Parts: sequence; structure tokens; C-alpha cells
Amino acid sequence: MVNITKNKLLICSAIFMFINLYLIFIWVPTEANQGAIQRILYIHVPVSQISMLAIILVAVSSVLFLWKRNEFWDKIAIASAEIGLLYGTIMLLSGILWAKPVWGVWWTGEAKLTTALILYLIYVSYIMFRNYFPVGSQGQRIAAIIAIIGALDTPLIYFAANLWSEAHPPIVLGPASENDSSFSSSDMRLVWLFSTITFMIFFVYLLRIRYKLQDNISKYLMNT
Repeated sequence: MVNITKNKLLICSAIFMFINLYLIFIWVPTEANQGAIQRILYIHVPVSQISMLAIILVAVSSVLFLWKRNEFWDKIAIASAEIGLLYGTIMLLSGILWAKPVWGVWWTGEAKLTTALILYLIYVSYIMFRNYFPVGSQGQRIAAIIAIIGALDTPLIYFAANLWSEAHPPIVLGPASENDSSFSSSDMRLVWLFSTITFMIFFVYLLRIRYKLQDNISKYLMNT
């Protein structure tokens, strides 16, 4: 049953990803101000949002594990952190590729980018800590604190462009959004929504795979 569900998620993810690429690079109209480079938005924004959601999942799962002492939550936290790091890497790389032709530089020290980099480093710290710190309740408590710090960083990332008016565009999605040329048509918003769903399905698929692997590792260690 697990393998059937996993295969369905893989097939669904592949289909959605194929359609998503078609919508991004062929169907959606080219943005008037930035040109073709703006198409990277449909990758950059969804993976950024999911990377922030992933660290929240790590923090919540870590707290639930410390409270209930259920290994399920600890495995979810580790799996989510590893996939969140992957999405965080794509977030930074896509942002850098977008920045160069638009701003003329690969990187600036503005608040939005700096807080996003902090989130990435928190992911790296969490994973390194879980891999190299001795197993035990003290390590799990410290790991939970690292994850909570990462979760607290997410609202800073979200509101940074609005709080500090710098080169990065203001919020264009959600209750705090402002008008911005990044979404000048309903077609663009539709593609963003579809891309977000696509990357979320892929996240769930990877989470199931990584959780199962972590579960198998735990069982192996218990039997040796």
C-alpha cells in the first residue's frame, strides 16, 4: 500500500512538473519590464515559500517529539530539514540567477537576501548537528532550538522587503502584498499557483521517501 501511494505521488509529481515547465517557458506571457528572465519567478517564489514552510514543520515536529517522545516526529523533522535544505539551495541559486541581469550584481547584502541566507545556514547547522552530535535527549533539545530559530526567521524573510525598502520587490502574494509588475496578469498568478502546487507535491513525495529511509535506518541500527 505504501509503495502504491509512493508510486502515485511520483507519477503525479512528474506529470505536474512537465506541465509546469510548459506553462513557465511556453504558455505564460513574457513580463513587459524584466523580459524572459522574469520566468524564473515561477520557480524562485514557490521553492522559497516551501523552504520556509519546511523549517516550520521541522520546528513543530521537533517540539512534538520532545513532548510526546514519538520517534515518528523526530524522523519527520530530519526528513523535512533535508528537503528544506534542497529547496533552500534552489531558492538561493534561482535568486542569484535572477538578480544578475536585473540588478547587475549576483548578490547584495539587503535584508531579504540576508535573512534567506540565514535560513539556509540554519538548515545546514541543523543537519550537521543531527549527524555529528552524540545521540541523546540533550542533542534533540538543542536541535529543536535551532529549528525554532529558523521558524522565527521565516516572518522576517516574508516581510523584509516591505520593512526595509531595498532592491528586492515588495510582497506580491498574501495579505501583506502590494501591487507589483511581477504579476501583471491573471495568467501569471495562475502559473505561480500551479507551480506552487507542483513543488508542494514534489516536497510531499520526497518527504515520504526520506522518512521511509530514516525509518529503515532506525530499524537496522536497532537490530545490530
